[in-house]
Amino acid sequence: MSTERHVLDNPALASLTGPHAHFAERRGRVLRYPLDVSPWVGLPDEPDADDWADLAALAGPGAEAPLPGFRGRVPDGWEITFALDGVQLVDDGLAAAPDREAVRLGPDDVPEMLDLVERTRPGPFLPRTIELGTYLGIRRGGALVAMAGERLHPPGWTEISAVCTDPDFRGQGLAGRLVLAVAHGIRERGETPFLHTSAGNTNAIRLYESLGFRLRRTTKFLSARVPEHSADQQAVGI
Repeated sequence: MSTERHVLDNPALASLTGPHAHFAERRGRVLRYPLDVSPWVGLPDEPDADDWADLAALAGPGAEAPLPGFRGRVPDGWEITFALDGVQLVDDGLAAAPDREAVRLGPDDVPEMLDLVERTRPGPFLPRTIELGTYLGIRRGGALVAMAGERLHPPGWTEISAVCTDPDFRGQGLAGRLVLAVAHGIRERGETPFLHTSAGNTNAIRLYESLGFRLRRTTKFLSARVPEHSADQQAVGI
């Protein structure tokens, strides 16, 4: 049986060493996005003590480090602050197509996007997240009521993320339409769409499967807090 790892098994690291390398902040083998772009950290597949020390130095004492997809054990002294079972879904015959009502969102739209995210909680979206890829939205009466866009970008793949709809406009199929429109743009580049969601979000999973996604793997959404006093600090007497 093959043990070769797939590029989607560690998508944050694959993104930060690939198409998103220009965003990468690095210490040793550990990479992360700027904190106003994305919280995600890229750890090596099997981090050793030096990698954890580099992550502690990069993040800073007491900081939380999101570790998407990490399945190992955090070192002694690190506190797990968030853990959630998730799923990773991949394109398996999406009817991807442009949407006549979808408009491309830009920097001027970020305040409205942040407000919509705050009200709908689709996952991390920060002031510069829009720089990660194309974001599309649907407006009604001039107000942004639904959006979806691109986040992680492993070679050959693009993640669809920030899929959300204002509660007053749910049940109209806006999220599905935007997912298919974003997927169309990804396909046009010769890449394959994928996405993540909570394993407990059965409504979202049913929607994505009805659109043409299939389950690729289960995963973990994990965050861990850096110890207040790391080994590096102790070594220099801090």
